[in-house]
Amino acid sequence: MPTRREFLTASAAAVALSSMTTTTFADEGKSPNSLCVFTKPFNSLTADQLGAKIAELGFNGIEAPIRAGGHIEPDAVPDQLPKFVETLRKHNVDITVMTTDINDPNDPQTEKVLRTAAKAGLRFYRMKYFKYDENQSITGQIDAWHSQLKDLAAMNRELGVTGLYQNHAGRNYFGAPIWDLHRGLDGIDPAHLGMAYDIRHATVEAGMSWPIGFHLMRPHIQVVYVKDFVWGETKSENVPLGEGRVDSKFFKMLADSKFTGPISLHEEYLDHTKPELVPQHWNAITADLKTLKSWL
Repeated sequence: MPTRREFLTASAAAVALSSMTTTTFADEGKSPNSLCVFTKPFNSLTADQLGAKIAELGFNGIEAPIRAGGHIEPDAVPDQLPKFVETLRKHNVDITVMTTDINDPNDPQTEKVLRTAAKAGLRFYRMKYFKYDENQSITGQIDAWHSQLKDLAAMNRELGVTGLYQNHAGRNYFGAPIWDLHRGLDGIDPAHLGMAYDIRHATVEAGMSWPIGFHLMRPHIQVVYVKDFVWGETKSENVPLGEGRVDSKFFKMLADSKFTGPISLHEEYLDHTKPELVPQHWNAITADLKTLKSWL
């Protein structure tokens, strides 16, 4: 049994800790969600340059393309990813999501990349898409992918990482209609393999009924993607956040659902392939971040 002095000391410490931890993000005027940004436009920058600028803008981390044509090629991951992560962390910036070419647990490169990421302390990675063959059974393809996703989830569990499948608009993308991804993820623990919910792509595909898809998938959602669009004559076109069809009320719905995971900002209305546009990308991201914070 503790002495009276020990009991009073422990009680005082508990009260002090309570007073420190009862301040909510609402009290501070902040969102409970960490914010990261997709760094696809910045392959021309070094990790040091990237980390310094991301920290200056106030993001908690980045969504880093670690795939063919990204910051690091898959073959170079074991050697380069730990160094890349270490340099970013010198600026208090982490890789919140690692964007990959991974969707096959039997590919030897899959375990190599994920094991390296896990050792570096990374948790989330975005998967490569599956695409339908319209000449084959749709439900049969979903069932085959479900089996593959289960095997990949088992590997993720062993390594301590979480895979993310993003809903992407498009005629033959698995996950675009939302209901098919719900079937594909059935019975899979979201802590091992869940969803990156993209409100832009969900709105493109579902129009006014996107809230139904959101509520359907909410138990699987681990990360949220944010960007905006308008309808052109024949297709959707990316625009700055707040200038398109994405409904800002989504973020009230998100908060009401008690979602506290990361939110990833995607700026895709400027050309990502031209290094000379890097300053314009930073300006665009700064403006989009201001809009996102106002919505949150």
